[in-house]
Amino acid sequence: MKLLLDTQFLLWIALDVPRVDEFPWLERYRPWGVSPVSFLEIQFLAEVGRIEAKSSEFAAAIGQDPRFVVDEVPLLSLIEQALPLTWTRDPFDRLLAAHSAARRAPLCMLDRRMRAEHGLIVREVRAGG
Repeated sequence: MKLLLDTQFLLWIALDVPRVDEFPWLERYRPWGVSPVSFLEIQFLAEVGRIEAKSSEFAAAIGQDPRFVVDEVPLLSLIEQALPLTWTRDPFDRLLAAHSAARRAPLCMLDRRMRAEHGLIVREVRAGG
């Protein structure tokens, strides 16, 4: 795994959202790593009406798509990495940053706070593009 996708990037790529075209360098990192945490976040987003998706169907489609690799980190390792990340209160951001740290894989995410605090942001995003 060369890179771990944030849930936002995962959705953009999987749903072929035009915004992803702003990041042509993403192709160099295929297959893209996906955390199971993103599937839980997608379920939460669906439950609150922010997106229309069935997490189980979405997860199955991602698992069969050769562009993605679903990476499972042992839960204890994930929690150990997440505990000291006190700079975020968003549980999904915290777990995704922890997953990135556990695998020592750069995280592809646009959130400014994450870019400032997490040491493993993909270089193209850290550079602003």
